[in-house]
Amino acid sequence: MGRRGAQVRPFCQVAQIGQRAYSLPLQRALTDFGAEESFRRATEKLREHYGVELGASAVREHTLLHGRAIGGVEHAAPSQPVKTLISQLDGSMIPMVKTGVGEGADKRKEKELYWKEARLCCARPKDVVDCVYGATLGTMNIAGLVWRETARAAGLGPQSYVHGLGDGATGIMNAFEEQFGAQGKYTVDFWHVSEYLAQAAPVLAPQANKDWLHEQQGKLLRNEADLVLQCLASKLEPAEEEIAPVRSAYGYMKERKEHLDYAGAKAADLPIGSGEIEAGHRHVIQERLKISGAWWLEQNAEWMLQLRVRRANKDWGKYWSEMRQN
Repeated sequence: MGRRGAQVRPFCQVAQIGQRAYSLPLQRALTDFGAEESFRRATEKLREHYGVELGASAVREHTLLHGRAIGGVEHAAPSQPVKTLISQLDGSMIPMVKTGVGEGADKRKEKELYWKEARLCCARPKDVVDCVYGATLGTMNIAGLVWRETARAAGLGPQSYVHGLGDGATGIMNAFEEQFGAQGKYTVDFWHVSEYLAQAAPVLAPQANKDWLHEQQGKLLRNEADLVLQCLASKLEPAEEEIAPVRSAYGYMKERKEHLDYAGAKAADLPIGSGEIEAGHRHVIQERLKISGAWWLEQNAEWMLQLRVRRANKDWGKYWSEMRQN
């Protein structure tokens, strides 16, 4: 009601918005840019492509709002379970900030900076290129549950075989055993083992360390890990030495000896390196959450993770279709 009586705003009725409100297409554009760029850079993109002038706070508000909501979207699993599934899990550190940790009146000045591990998992059928991703800032137990759910979304069934890959971290190996058990087998990343051997090579073959490394890699590919361990055992450093690359390589391999079946993996045409999950960290997590100057509140980082994962899983259009319907 105005001073002269009732007033009608035709545009607001047609667009179904009120003053200071944001239409759904505008919210989608804000979230689209905010998911890929810093919030300030996203405002420049919005101005360039749509001629709309908004502050970074508007981009931040709607990006995080939809990041929170999009976490409820479930990826559609294949109609039939797959026979063989390749799945990996790994962690990546992202910068975090905690505010209001002191007794000062200005909470912005009382803050603590720290790093927290974001755990990313991926799964795909053997003959498919694209992975389904899952991520969490939670504990390893929570990451294990996300890993299982991600595998299910990629086609895991009661009779599926799961080929697990990773860097040999005890927590990851235990999570695989807990979630997949006898349904699969975990293989330690071949190149991670090779890094340990490369560090030991100058001690065991100072004049030909590259040749020695290639020889040991050949043995590993033939499942002759015992021969590699025997070679390492011949020159173990004394226990009192802190810098002991040979002892480190020996201990690492010996503890994971049952997970070095590279010949079996190659025979089944399965990968022996965890490059997929490492690449996933770069394009799913790090390209947005580790940009220069960005420090995240834990809750906001979790929402951004879910947003990035759903975009990587190609569930972006599905989410906005459901938004329009509702």
